Amino acid sequence: MAMSINTNSGAEFSALAAARAADMMDTAMIRLSSGKRINSAKDDAAGIQVAIRMEAEINGLAASTRNANDAQAAVDTAEGALGEVHTLLLRMREIAVAAANDTNTDADRDSLQIEVGALETEITRIGSSTTWGGINLLDGSFSKASEIKFQLGPNNGNFIEVTLGYVHATVAASGQGTLGLTGAVTTQTAAGNYISTIDAAISIISTRRGALGAVSNRLDSTLANLENMRANLVAARGAVVDADFAEETARLARAQILLQAATAMLSQANASKSQMLALINS
Repeated sequence: MAMSINTNSGAEFSALAAARAADMMDTAMIRLSSGKRINSAKDDAAGIQVAIRMEAEINGLAASTRNANDAQAAVDTAEGALGEVHTLLLRMREIAVAAANDTNTDADRDSLQIEVGALETEITRIGSSTTWGGINLLDGSFSKASEIKFQLGPNNGNFIEVTLGYVHATVAASGQGTLGLTGAVTTQTAAGNYISTIDAAISIISTRRGALGAVSNRLDSTLANLENMRANLVAARGAVVDADFAEETARLARAQILLQAATAMLSQANASKSQMLALINS
């Protein structure tokens, strides 16, 4: 093989090998320190696009889970308020049954009417003051004409609509399904008629509570599904972006050995030129 003064191919190749080994070592160190296989687009151009889409969906699922928890709390608040109305209606029915008995005098019925009036006022107060997060739930804002919407998924259109209705003791607004408790217990006949009115009101409240109970069960299932989807998506994203510690440790060790070998060979290649100079000077 000819000896060349102008070209040191051994040094060139050794320097190139050293640079590649240094790059490999840097990459392994970055991955080990960050815990990620993909730290920039150049690491995996296709993989980073997949990871970004997954991260967007993961964040959407996390927000949807919070929404579902908020929805559950709002529904539970409304159902609890309706439960109180139920209790009041049962007491009113008890009073009406007592007032329908002719053993009561007019004065007795007047006293019973005072309690009935107080209970009606309390039902109306519950309807106007039951709120969650500053939102009034039972004042008719979320009737069939304008249902409350809960966003329960990461994408557009992933929502459910819930009718909370209108709770008012005496006002019978059209289409609101209000209780219409306009009767009295001041006479035996009026008390008997009021029993039927209260029974109708109890039926309305029972239907609403049943509907909210069904929504609550649906939200429980939705929450479980959202949490399961998010857990699986997080695991899938980890498989795309996370570094394999064992693999990167082995890669780092290999790069260090290659860098040491290339550096040693570069030194040898440069030494050969020194030997040629010594030969010329001899």
